[in-house]
Amino acid sequence: MRNIFPRWSNTVPVKAIIALGMTGAAVVAGITYYATPKYTRVGYQPTQPVSYNHEFHAGELGIDCRYCHTGVDKSSHANIPGAHVCMSCHQNIKADSPLLEPVRDSYYGEDNNKDGKLSEGEDLNGDGILNAGPAIPWVRVHKAPDYVYFNHAVHVNRGISCVECHGRVDQMVEVHHDKHLSMAFCLDCHRNPEKALRPLDEVTNLAWEAKAEDEVDPLIAQVHAGLELKENWGVHPPLSCTGCHR
Repeated sequence: MRNIFPRWSNTVPVKAIIALGMTGAAVVAGITYYATPKYTRVGYQPTQPVSYNHEFHAGELGIDCRYCHTGVDKSSHANIPGAHVCMSCHQNIKADSPLLEPVRDSYYGEDNNKDGKLSEGEDLNGDGILNAGPAIPWVRVHKAPDYVYFNHAVHVNRGISCVECHGRVDQMVEVHHDKHLSMAFCLDCHRNPEKALRPLDEVTNLAWEAKAEDEVDPLIAQVHAGLELKENWGVHPPLSCTGCHR
């Protein structure tokens, strides 16, 4: 048999095992590096049932984030607005737009006259808000894992702006996932909160930048302003696992 197979063929099994091992290691390394929130979440932009232009409403019109997301500074969750919030404006503005048909169906329910008047049995909660129609099936863009506890009100009421986690929503026609919101992202902010802190009356002003007469670099000015706020408010974000995993 030695005349049929050359001597180097004895090393083929070893080489094959080494090659398979290196290939497996490369695949694992690639998945570990790229299958992370930085690559899998950033840029996610689902199609919504109603095309709501944040750039126009929040940017050009200057509508405050809290007008629609009313619970963001009062609750752990930032609520999605109901149809009555949309119709507070669109009963009079573009009231017949075909793009708003899902909103009108949700708001008026079975009221075929679309006159905005409550019919018997439609005011289910007795709060004057018609709620007999189907809810608008908005597609969620941001979602923390079930094992993570995040309280919106705690952050907002201590000077953390929406822009820190959601980006410049006022410049987005369709909202997309702008920040990866990984554990490292959260810990970077908890370790150095002064980089994100701002005055409470500027929390929903997504274009705000810290300014100081003796500082040219806005990042340096932000840190100096943030350090002052951190000291005045006694901000000490938790760094242990129990701060977010409960």
